[in-house]
Amino acid sequence: MRTLTFIIIGIFCLNLHSQNIGIESVASGFSSPVNIKHAGDARLFVVEQPGRIKIINSDESVNPVPFLDINTRVIDGGGESGLLGLAFHPNYVANGYFYLNYINNSGDTVISRFSRSASDSNIADNTSEFILMTIVQPYGNHNGGDLAFGPDGYLYIALGDGGSGGDPGDRAQNINTLLGKMLRIDVDNPSNGNNYGIPTSGNYFESNPGASQEIWSVGLRNPWKFSFDKATNDLWIADVGQDNIEEINMVAPNSSNINYGWRCYEGNNAYNLNGNCPATNTLTFPVAQYTHFNSGQFKCSVTGGYRYRGTAQPNLIGLYFFADYCSNEIGTLEGPGPNWNMVLSQQFNGNNWSAFGEDVNGELYICGLSSGTVYRIIDANLGVDDHEIFEISIYPNPTNEGFTLDLMESNIAIKAVNIFNIHGQLVTTISSFEDQTIAIPTKYLASGLYLVEVINVKGHKKIKKLIKS
Repeated sequence: MRTLTFIIIGIFCLNLHSQNIGIESVASGFSSPVNIKHAGDARLFVVEQPGRIKIINSDESVNPVPFLDINTRVIDGGGESGLLGLAFHPNYVANGYFYLNYINNSGDTVISRFSRSASDSNIADNTSEFILMTIVQPYGNHNGGDLAFGPDGYLYIALGDGGSGGDPGDRAQNINTLLGKMLRIDVDNPSNGNNYGIPTSGNYFESNPGASQEIWSVGLRNPWKFSFDKATNDLWIADVGQDNIEEINMVAPNSSNINYGWRCYEGNNAYNLNGNCPATNTLTFPVAQYTHFNSGQFKCSVTGGYRYRGTAQPNLIGLYFFADYCSNEIGTLEGPGPNWNMVLSQQFNGNNWSAFGEDVNGELYICGLSSGTVYRIIDANLGVDDHEIFEISIYPNPTNEGFTLDLMESNIAIKAVNIFNIHGQLVTTISSFEDQTIAIPTKYLASGLYLVEVINVKGHKKIKKLIKS
């Protein structure tokens, strides 16, 4: 059940121009959630690290039976192992295919395809696994783990450098290994005896003869999460740092021959220039980075997110969201331009942010590994200075039979008035306004606390508390 976390439980927000960023609880009780995806409909699919996928329905209920349970096939001891990534085929509605990235009981990465049940769209066929590739992992960390279909229809797979610390095997720059890379494969046209094919153009080997053909880009340390911008098709990768720097990378669509620089560079700083280090003018450096002590809170691991492209929070459009696992802060980047403006929130303690998600409408979500809760990202603006937006008044308050909403001579038209109960449930919506004062009956409301949300045509909001006696 949804709760208005930013009002009822407490105000968790950061100031970014005139809006506040908040979180709103959607569903809880998950076991180490590490991925949130949609399948082209209103459901959200939550990946649990121990090897299960659960469904949040459009009414925010959670199905009691998992969509998929492969717990016995994965290492589920926590850390950076387990079931890590999920991607639905672009034609999932017709073919029912989805793809997983997990660490098997031998400690190696498996990329495989499953099918949904033929009789129940809320259940997958547990026996349908079709393994595309298995990649040997030398250590138990830096597995990467995310995967997603790009706008070109190919499957992108994020792999870390194989682990330990400092990439001792210099694997991220070794073009003959898949570790420390972003892979790009064709799942629809297998060839050369493999269960997948190689895209006809754009992969790394075209400009670098001898490179493994699956590689799209090189020089990554531990790309835990990545995403494609729904509006521009830009690819965003948040790469977890080694000693002190967390980096966020972005490249335009149809980019190729990309080298992100690890282990030669950690962010913009030199890390280890021994070994195979290309010229700096051939490297792609991050669009933003932060250190482990930015804003005074200890940080350790960046969790990449998405640019907001939804419609419910108009003030957030175009912001790129990310978070830090250790500090429990949520960050945003505002751009575009030569310099992206970074803002970090206060701490949302007790969560350990592990993943963001985007629903079919572009609304954003975030989950905590420790809290087991999925939240919605919202604009928690409770009102700003009168001259910046508008002012309203409601009276009488407390009320019994009804109240009057006075728009106080606002010259900006009102789009909607929403009334929520204390549980965050929408009670009623009013969308017809002819006067500056609006009489709203409350006889049908039970006694208690309500929230009256007024939204003008520019998307700005005011929220007032209302007590029904």
